[in-house]
Amino acid sequence: MTGRIIIDLFATLDGVAQAPGGPEEDASDGFPFGGWQAGVPDTAVGKWVMEGMSTLDALLLGRRTYDLFASYWPRHTTGPEGWIGQLFDRVPKYVASHDADIDLEWQGSSRVGADLRTELAALRESHRDVHVIGSIDLVQTLLAEQFFDELQLWVYPVVLGRGKKVFPDGSAAANLTLLGAEVGENGAVSLRYAPAPGSVRTGVMGE
Repeated sequence: MTGRIIIDLFATLDGVAQAPGGPEEDASDGFPFGGWQAGVPDTAVGKWVMEGMSTLDALLLGRRTYDLFASYWPRHTTGPEGWIGQLFDRVPKYVASHDADIDLEWQGSSRVGADLRTELAALRESHRDVHVIGSIDLVQTLLAEQFFDELQLWVYPVVLGRGKKVFPDGSAAANLTLLGAEVGENGAVSLRYAPAPGSVRTGVMGE
């Protein structure tokens, strides 16, 4: 099996991906807009997310996102979002951390991070679609090293002007290939990219 590492991110038009779901999600650096996604709902995004999760068979998470998920999803396995809780409860969960002594109580959880390149190669051999949800600090590492197979961005029509960005200043220059794009009824846009080979080329337009 040669599986895929798929990054799933909600982002603003200016590229901020910090704390879309709630005020307590990530208030680091005094971020004042936690929960910004709730102010611009778009039902199409729910459909896109469900479609993307249909093949998910493992999670790869940063420590902060793992702690949030572990405190929430095991207690939400019934009702309208119960299928997500059941899925997350069932699949293996890999937590990227340099701390070998972290306490991972959620069933099916284990640590990666000692040698991320080697460990991700092993995950591709063990799973079909490993999804990285949120986990912006981890995502920035995966993007910089091109340790991913698909980047799924759900971009909302809102500008925040501050917060952790998908591609912060100083990000490594890279090419991407667009795999698909859709527009929701309230302006959210689904953009799917894959890494593209070669270095970024420059020139003069029209020549």
